[in-house]
Amino acid sequence: IHLAAIDTLAALHQVDVEASGLSDFGKAQGYFARQVKRWSGQYQASRTGDMPAMESLMQWLPEQVPQHDECAIAHGDYRLGNLIFAPGEAKVGAILDWELSTVGHPLADLAYFCLPYHLPAGVDGLRGLIGIDLQAQGIPSEHEVLQRYCLKSGRDGIDDWHVFVAFSLFRLAAILQGVYARALQGNASNADALQVGQRAGLLAEAGWRIAQRGNSGVVA
Repeated sequence: IHLAAIDTLAALHQVDVEASGLSDFGKAQGYFARQVKRWSGQYQASRTGDMPAMESLMQWLPEQVPQHDECAIAHGDYRLGNLIFAPGEAKVGAILDWELSTVGHPLADLAYFCLPYHLPAGVDGLRGLIGIDLQAQGIPSEHEVLQRYCLKSGRDGIDDWHVFVAFSLFRLAAILQGVYARALQGNASNADALQVGQRAGLLAEAGWRIAQRGNSGVVA
């Protein structure tokens, strides 16, 4: 199902934005710069204490994110939990939860989908795969996922993959920090919000480790 999900993601990213009448769905230019600014602001507004890794990422990312934009429909929350598969076969029947979708850079979606490869298993709310025998579970490696995406999307490869992964961890950390802050204020959307929100620091630290290691520490 992982490779079927990647095939569907590649197909989504190949949809012609203008021909589909979605050119006003979002700004194609400056996607990453806007995203870093947006989530930095969200984090600052909801911060509840010091998080050095987050501060480091907020300084590092603006200088590292790609200046060359690619225009595609970016789902914003593309993961297995937001897909419905056809009964009895590894084929995506529907993509759910489009509330974060926009016109943006396709590799943001791909990096978000690959986040479990950079997070530990057994931590509630993170869906991590580190520590799991992927082959025994029938789960492709991150390298296989990236190869499949490149094949289906016509890419020769992906430069600076670590930047996209670090950005996605930063973004998710900012989102979970907001969840945590609302939970502390008694405005949690669900009973697990406080526990899940406490994972923001773990995500930020993972993102900063990847940023420091560069491509040598990330499969690409």
